[in-house]
Amino acid sequence: MTDLTAPPRRKAAPAAGTAPGTSQGPPPVRARRPGRTALLPTAALLLGAVYCLLPVAWVLVASTKSGTELFSTFTFLPGSGFTDNLADLGAYRDGIYWRWMANSAFYAGFGALLSTAVSAVSGYALAVYRFRGREAVFNVLLAGVLMPPVILAIPQYLLLAEAGMADTYLSVLLPLVLSPYGVYLGRIYAQAAIPMELVEAGRVDGAGEWRIFLRVAVPMMSPGLVTIFLFQFVAIWNNFLLPYIMLGDDEKFPMTVGLYTLLAQGSATPALYTLVITGALLAVVPLIALFLVIQRFWSLDLLSGAVKS
Repeated sequence: MTDLTAPPRRKAAPAAGTAPGTSQGPPPVRARRPGRTALLPTAALLLGAVYCLLPVAWVLVASTKSGTELFSTFTFLPGSGFTDNLADLGAYRDGIYWRWMANSAFYAGFGALLSTAVSAVSGYALAVYRFRGREAVFNVLLAGVLMPPVILAIPQYLLLAEAGMADTYLSVLLPLVLSPYGVYLGRIYAQAAIPMELVEAGRVDGAGEWRIFLRVAVPMMSPGLVTIFLFQFVAIWNNFLLPYIMLGDDEKFPMTVGLYTLLAQGSATPALYTLVITGALLAVVPLIALFLVIQRFWSLDLLSGAVKS
């Protein structure tokens, strides 16, 4: 027997923004197709990795082959002449290859340090200070980023030859000190990483502009400066055209130009091909070591949250 005194049940009102009669429960969960969405990007990444690593694998395998094995065996079949190739490379012209490697380390290391310092000072000045013509200077630098280095090589050689510095170490270092792309990165990173409140606080405390730059700006810009240094080091290490035009003494050659001379002589002496391949393999080792050592300094957002706006 039903209770006639019980009040009738009332339906709950629909939620705001929904039409009457629609379900108020959680939306149904659609089953996802496993692996379908990630298959294409993964395949593209694997294809790109194979494309980039295949030449490195060829150099690694070819450096283990002797002169006869290089042209008579399967491409990716390792040989038995790696130690002999190293000994022949070190003995070639009293070890001039190691002189080329030392020259490359000097050009790339010292040039990257100077370029990073110039980029840090220039980028900080363009980001922090307000002066007439600032945007015009920055636009000129952007034009320098877009200009290929090939266009500037011959004018730079003519200017340095007029100054009597052709075929010197400075003829390779000086054009590399100012990097438009490095200055561009320095300004962009300084604008993002250095709050103006910290700069103003340093000025209120009586610190000079140079001290603010060294004690406040440089630590906060350090991840960006490490990136600039790495880009410049790799670019100078692999640079071929500028030292090829500037230098005539093979004792001052970097590794790239030195290996090119060996390759040019290989047409008459095929035995030099194994030296070129072994030298190219050894030339990659410093870059790999640099990446492994310097990656721990890429601590992004090192001082983020120091100032809350």
